Amino acid sequence: MKCGGCVRAVEQRLLQTPGVRQASVNLLTRTAWVDLETPVVGSGAAAEDPLPALLSGLEGLGFQARPRSQGLEAQAGEWQRRQAQHWWRHWRQLVVALLLLLVSGLGHLADAGELPWRGPWSLLGTPWFHALVATGALAFPGRPILFRGVRSALAGLPAMDSLVGLGVVSAYLSSVVGWLWPASGWPCYFNEPVMLLGFVLTGRFLEERARYRTGRAIEELSALQPDHALLLLGEGPPRQVRVGGLRPGDRLRLLPGDRVPVDAVVLEGASCVDASSLTGEPLPRAVQPGSELAAGLLNLEGSLVLEVRRCGAESAIARIVHLVERAQARKAPIQGLADRVAGRFTLVVLGLAVATLLFWWLWGSQHWPTVLVAADAASHGGHGHGGSSGPATPFSLGLQLAIAVLVVACPCALGLATPTAITVGSGLAARSGLLFRGGDAIETAARLGAVLFDKTGTLTIGRPVVTAVRVTAAPPGCPAAADQANRLVQLAASLEQHSRHPLAHALLEEAQGRGLPLLPVTDARTIPGDGVEGHLEDNSSARVGRLAWLHQCGLALDPAMETLQQELEAGGATVLAVAGEGRLLGLLAVEDRARGDAAATVSRLRRQGLRLGLLSGDRRASVQLLGRRLGLQPEELAWELRPEQKLERILQAHGQGAVAMVGDGVNDAPALAAADLGIAVGTGTQIAQESASLVVMGENLDGIVRALEIARRTMAKVRQNLAWAFGYNLIVLPIAAGVLLPGFGLRLSPELAALLMAFSSITVVGNALLLQRSPADPAP
Repeated sequence: MKCGGCVRAVEQRLLQTPGVRQASVNLLTRTAWVDLETPVVGSGAAAEDPLPALLSGLEGLGFQARPRSQGLEAQAGEWQRRQAQHWWRHWRQLVVALLLLLVSGLGHLADAGELPWRGPWSLLGTPWFHALVATGALAFPGRPILFRGVRSALAGLPAMDSLVGLGVVSAYLSSVVGWLWPASGWPCYFNEPVMLLGFVLTGRFLEERARYRTGRAIEELSALQPDHALLLLGEGPPRQVRVGGLRPGDRLRLLPGDRVPVDAVVLEGASCVDASSLTGEPLPRAVQPGSELAAGLLNLEGSLVLEVRRCGAESAIARIVHLVERAQARKAPIQGLADRVAGRFTLVVLGLAVATLLFWWLWGSQHWPTVLVAADAASHGGHGHGGSSGPATPFSLGLQLAIAVLVVACPCALGLATPTAITVGSGLAARSGLLFRGGDAIETAARLGAVLFDKTGTLTIGRPVVTAVRVTAAPPGCPAAADQANRLVQLAASLEQHSRHPLAHALLEEAQGRGLPLLPVTDARTIPGDGVEGHLEDNSSARVGRLAWLHQCGLALDPAMETLQQELEAGGATVLAVAGEGRLLGLLAVEDRARGDAAATVSRLRRQGLRLGLLSGDRRASVQLLGRRLGLQPEELAWELRPEQKLERILQAHGQGAVAMVGDGVNDAPALAAADLGIAVGTGTQIAQESASLVVMGENLDGIVRALEIARRTMAKVRQNLAWAFGYNLIVLPIAAGVLLPGFGLRLSPELAALLMAFSSITVVGNALLLQRSPADPAP
């Protein structure tokens, strides 16, 4: 595909195919996403494969299509093969066109008598030589353009190749008539179709180079998955196999410096992994047996033994690539105007070219006779090849201007304005661990007015941790305070080791962090709502739970401990009392802490002028305490909300602009779907595909700020590109039609028109590439 007209033609043909509900075509990546109707179960007739009808329909338009491979390995190989063929074809066409252009230019100098050489070089200026060069240009490098232009025109959907082909053929045929029949007064400039093709192919080659740079995000992400892995078979040495041959349950050896080939879990070894390529987090994280690793992570230190969990299209990196592809395929609403204009643009240009020819041929040259003198001074016909066409005639003037109109028009810029910026922006976001679902999500993120947060798992880390250990005053002769604290944690974790309560996990994690072994406990029994009790190896009883429950069990309470409990609970913690050795040993404070960057993220979003809010189902005291810590105002907090109440709050906020809801992507799915922009933080992409429009990989909230900044800059580039594309055509088309010729004697030659057309497309793509050179986010 070459322009917006091609996009419109492909989309219309796909939508005309039975069974197609929706089609989205991307000019930059040259891919089409097709939404098919679901076959009716029990209809009695076997469901037909729609693929042959889709491919044959596009073949009828002159577009070769193939189903896109799903696996990363197949995609990478297919992309490399197509890229090699693509570059070789473009290089070959470009070299041939430039050689013909060079020969034609030498002939132009020979015809004017300006060549310093003597002898047979004078043959370069003969009419038949220029006719031969022009014929060769059309027959070889120009043939694909002419072929595609004719096919799309016959299909009733003329595109950019139709305009260029018509301009080139018009210049060639008029030169043939002017050469063979000089009395006709038709212009004879065989070098013009050669120069047109040379400039058009040069511009397209440079445009393809720029396009390649804009679409490298998917290839860079795919490259994170290695091609081979070390498979462990029994007790023998590792065997190198292709990643595509791995299956769940296989055991792998991962060496330092290697990337994780598939989603896996660590069986043996300890190391640190770098996740910056996937999540944007700069700090490595430690892994040990039981840790889950996503494909694409870089192993930094030790050797690991892994067990394959998910591979192929189910791996994390494959799902990320899938999301990025979907993001680049789904159009932003702002692209609708450009697509509607580009789809009809070619017909408008054809009409303008015909009107230009008739105007200057039948009326304009008679009304302003001086334009013929000005045109003759700048005309190639004044020193034409193959017999000069003599003084410019009204028809030759009109034909030259009509050709300039055909060539200078650029639906390519209109078609590329939005997808180039969206592709670069979504790729830039993906490299930072930010996954937009589509251009519509980027546009929504750029115009947000409010951001609402869930509490648990979003603003907080989502799991309780021990935040304070307080021991009671011990009698003389007892161990030091540090030893008492360790004993307190060890006893509580030992009692909770068989419990699945979230607080038990916090105690076990604290004991592990302190390096404390768990004690054997017998007769452990959970008292619902109160705590856990059991017997130690010396047959002494121990309890951990509510302080009031321990009092009910007959333990005397220290007033100082009761006061300390009230203080800890006022700070938002859940307090556990630990009893053993016949007395109260101390208190443990457990709470779900705010993420380390939550306060800074809230502050940065507020500085951007966004309204903020916290919607939580947690209790009032906990929400208010978190709100104070993060700098949220009392009126921005809501607590004890049921899911349907969250939806009501989101719908109420819609009346004041676009609203984003930030959640963990699991229990917040309804709220994420109801918001204009659902943002899932720190979740797997499978859930986010169904509910969130933006997935922030990793555990850091500052990705939200980066995502909104990238979205704003991306949409700024979209508006700049659209302004340039519309402005370019609004300015150059009248000039090409000869508006400035009567008053200023200025006109666009077809060769200059071809240069401007190429420059327009390259400018749009180059402007989008500037997104990669700008900082990804503002200073905190």
